[in-house]
Amino acid sequence: MADPLDLTHLRTLVAIADTGGFRRAADALHLSQPTISQHIRLLEKRLKLSLVEKDGRSSRFTADGERLVVEARKLLTAHDEMLARFLPSDLRRITVGSTEHAADGLLPELLGMLRAAYPDVRLHFRIDRSTTLTEAVGRGTLDLAVVLGGNGEPVGVEVGELGLRWVAGPGWQLPRRPGPISLVAFEEPCGLRRRAVHKLTELGYEVAVTAESGGLDGVLAAAKAGLGIALLPFHSGVPNGIAEVVGLPAVGSVDVRLVTRRGLGADIEGSAVEVITAHYRSVAGRRLRGVA
Repeated sequence: MADPLDLTHLRTLVAIADTGGFRRAADALHLSQPTISQHIRLLEKRLKLSLVEKDGRSSRFTADGERLVVEARKLLTAHDEMLARFLPSDLRRITVGSTEHAADGLLPELLGMLRAAYPDVRLHFRIDRSTTLTEAVGRGTLDLAVVLGGNGEPVGVEVGELGLRWVAGPGWQLPRRPGPISLVAFEEPCGLRRRAVHKLTELGYEVAVTAESGGLDGVLAAAKAGLGIALLPFHSGVPNGIAEVVGLPAVGSVDVRLVTRRGLGADIEGSAVEVITAHYRSVAGRRLRGVA
């Protein structure tokens, strides 16, 4: 019988796919980047396959790597669901998930509340995409997660909203209709991407997705490089290196939602809702007063 694959190494592989790179995977898993690289090398040595290859300054999955990501997701999901069925809830640990957009400024407040209310509980955080976090809460591998709405049927409790803005690199010019217009977006499934395509099509443009990424850093980098326009949520001002695009109508906002696993204590959920709602009310108040 062949030696089994290491589940930790497979989680690293999936984390690279979910976050869009080795560095971001290292941050999400709380590991060093050399450790992330070592996990991939060990997988390649075990399978005698090349899984990741250089692509300029970055890297990308080979065809075998992409196939393994798909199979690894299935295996890890089955493993985590089995543990959730057989292991008792660990009341000494609370696992919190958040999207990159929602995490900005929020996690320190949520962390402070949880530490004050539950001083003996270990806290673990995970930064990921909304769809992935929602699925993890459903499986019971996350206790609660702050996600963006717009990816299908509303889930959880609405706790705030973020304004959506069209942004692009300095000097990017809005083309005349019917275009074509280049769009930079998150990989599917993504409600923001579908919303941007729908709006631009409605305005009469021929939309072409010219760059996509699994993480916010990748989308921002592509926009800064002038590869296209992006529709993104922001707390306040846009980051350095990109500018808000004038000449397009406002798209409104996206709701921020809190999803919690079944069986989580009502006191934890209630406290989290209170803190997160207060945070976004404060953000909205600063925005109305013109404070960045």
